Amino acid sequence: MSEAPSRPSGVRHLIILLLTLMSVLLYLDRFCVSFAGDYIREDLALSQTQMSWFLSLFFWSYALSQVPAGWLADRFGARLMLSIYVVAWSLFTAQMGLVGGFAMLMFARLMCGITQAGAYPTAGGVISRWIPLSKRATASAWVGIGGRMGGAMAPILTAFLMVLFVPVNTPVEFTEADLLNESKLADKLTANESPALLKMSDAALRIRTLSRHDQPVLKSLNELLQQPDLFDETAFAKVNLPREGIKYAARFKEGDKFSSDESRRFNRLLIEAAFPGEVRKLYGRGWRPVMIVYGLSGVIVAIGIWLIFRERPELHSRVNDAERALIETGRLMTAADPASKAGRLPIRPLFTNFSLWCNCANQIGTNIGWVFLVTWLSRYFIEMHSVPILERSVLVMMPNLVGLCGGFLGGRWVDWLLPRIGLKWSRSLPPIVTRFIAAGGYGMCLYFAAQPAGSALNSPYAFTAAFCLIYFSVDLGQSAFWAYAQDAGGKYVGSVLGWGNMWGNLGAAFGPLLYNSLLGENPTAAEWNNLFWLGLIAFVFAGIATFGLDASKPVFAEETN
Repeated sequence: MSEAPSRPSGVRHLIILLLTLMSVLLYLDRFCVSFAGDYIREDLALSQTQMSWFLSLFFWSYALSQVPAGWLADRFGARLMLSIYVVAWSLFTAQMGLVGGFAMLMFARLMCGITQAGAYPTAGGVISRWIPLSKRATASAWVGIGGRMGGAMAPILTAFLMVLFVPVNTPVEFTEADLLNESKLADKLTANESPALLKMSDAALRIRTLSRHDQPVLKSLNELLQQPDLFDETAFAKVNLPREGIKYAARFKEGDKFSSDESRRFNRLLIEAAFPGEVRKLYGRGWRPVMIVYGLSGVIVAIGIWLIFRERPELHSRVNDAERALIETGRLMTAADPASKAGRLPIRPLFTNFSLWCNCANQIGTNIGWVFLVTWLSRYFIEMHSVPILERSVLVMMPNLVGLCGGFLGGRWVDWLLPRIGLKWSRSLPPIVTRFIAAGGYGMCLYFAAQPAGSALNSPYAFTAAFCLIYFSVDLGQSAFWAYAQDAGGKYVGSVLGWGNMWGNLGAAFGPLLYNSLLGENPTAAEWNNLFWLGLIAFVFAGIATFGLDASKPVFAEETN
């Protein structure tokens, strides 16, 4: 009686799980600064222009390092290089929590971009060696989902940790460093002319009536902290308090007695809400330890990669013959020998391959439209809708969560299309369709902005729905690009994936600078609409460009002869 064939072992699934975990960390470290950006700006006294360069610099260094980092992984192996990349970017993330000024902040961000650049090109090469052709898009989607999970976690986890790292016994007294715009604050507290008064909220007017005008602003603010009757329900009705402040207000309405420390902390939160651009927020002190915690967690992931990864299945002791055969039978006839290492990268095909340039053009347009959602979305909710910190973290998180679902469905969709419409269209049709849907999402934003202020459509929740549609559609088509690089890249998968990522992230690098040129320091609703028009046009361009994508034609044709 013949022995039943053994089932394939599951090491390939463990490899994908580790890549997904790496991707979670990648996006968590990358985009935590977007949510913490206002607090970083306040702490280091930066302008919005400086912040736009800070957000942009990462994508410049990330983009320009893509091809070298991908080639290093192709040449020296994924196990070594990915371990180095994860440790390096984690240490530079931790360093951001220790900086004392703009120059060191920019240096740390620059190095984060350089060291993160190799992550996805390396992951693409790993998938091409460990996953059969019929499952590559799904495997790539899982790695992409990890990034969206990290992006979704970044705002809410960062907000939670920032609040956690500012305990109730933190001193609430104002210092000179807490006065972000002392002259403007003094004008609001002491001026009698009508223009200044017209710009003040009811809450600011309430504070003004209780302050003394014959002493320095700092002393006046600290005396206001001692006021037992600073809160007035009518005056503060339209002010967006953080959740802690809302809890204090509810207790006040119920007649609860506050301790001296609770009263002073509540007053500090009231003053911050009344003068959002003039005084530093108490929670802003928590961003530094958050960076350090995120950075140190990356070392654990790097250790896991080093212990579990191997360059190819036959080198892993836990891979059985059945799993090895499953992977081997799923390779393209044009695929490179998995045991071979990449030599000198042929440069000419990168510049002359039309399909590859269509891939690059799509990624440029996609990232110009998409990067707003992971950089300045929090700023939009603050400036246009005055959403408090914890609620804002949830709204910023929602598009990432919906994108996660899009990534999962997109991988299965691309794999489902492969036997039905062939290699070319299974890799090009999904991004064509989804980029036009994303453009429609920005069209929805323009429609909502035209509705009356305060209406259900012109609200943070309606805009969040539109942003969710954009994010979902982008991720629904994203795994097709990974599959394209794995199909057409031969032994240079990391380099091809890196080449496309480079151009895409150049688009992402220009994004914050373009946004800043449209918005300036204090944007109006019309200027935010200009940004939405930019996103719409960028996605239409991306969709049109993808018609030329053809995964059936290898980028390096001579490699298949």
